[in-house]
Amino acid sequence: MIGQHPYHIAGHKYVDAVRLAGCQPLVVPGADAQELEVLLAMADGVFLTGSPSNVHPSHFGEAVHDPALPLDPARDDWTLPLIRAALARGIPLFGICRGFQETNVALGGSLHQAVHEVEGQHDHRAPEGADAEVAYGPAHPVDVQPGGLLAGILDAPRIQVNSVHGQGIKRLAPGLRVEARAPDGLVEAFSVPEAPAFALCVQWHPEWQAAQNPFSMRLLRAFGVACAAYRDRPRAPQPSR
Repeated sequence: MIGQHPYHIAGHKYVDAVRLAGCQPLVVPGADAQELEVLLAMADGVFLTGSPSNVHPSHFGEAVHDPALPLDPARDDWTLPLIRAALARGIPLFGICRGFQETNVALGGSLHQAVHEVEGQHDHRAPEGADAEVAYGPAHPVDVQPGGLLAGILDAPRIQVNSVHGQGIKRLAPGLRVEARAPDGLVEAFSVPEAPAFALCVQWHPEWQAAQNPFSMRLLRAFGVACAAYRDRPRAPQPSR
């Protein structure tokens, strides 16, 4: 809500990140089930943004832990089936923060609703009241798992990332591959090995000042290359009429 009116909002940094990937952004604020196939028919890739809101825990069989935290059931209603449909079509998919979490949920995983309350886990939230430069600054390293998609893209065993999330992976969805972990063991990146195309999700925010971060640029360019390959894929000839 802005004032008394509901709005659809996409962060400027995400739109910029899609351009840095070499793609043209098309912001889709919402869709119903009948519109998903039409949208995916136009898409060369799906880029799932972060958000202040969390995935509703009913999607992984839990009650709401903290009613004060924002939810967005309208986003859940269309992004969860969108994720499954995009992967089934072989459309490249890149998820960030909430996009990372909703992809795990869409494929059958679950989330810690308050990672900082889980024994043995660190507090992955930004310092309270911090300005954006501090909140999105380097917070901790992630260890990149050898032999995976992320390792091939980054060509580094460990990188520093920002950390502005209160929720995180509890149970990884079946078929997903861990691509990176935080020092406390929390999953920070995963891929979908059985997907026909690029399918990678990260918990941190590579879109933040991406042009100045070589690792962020490697991620975005890899996504962009996959989108171009999907656009240029061979297509079966259409029957003549």
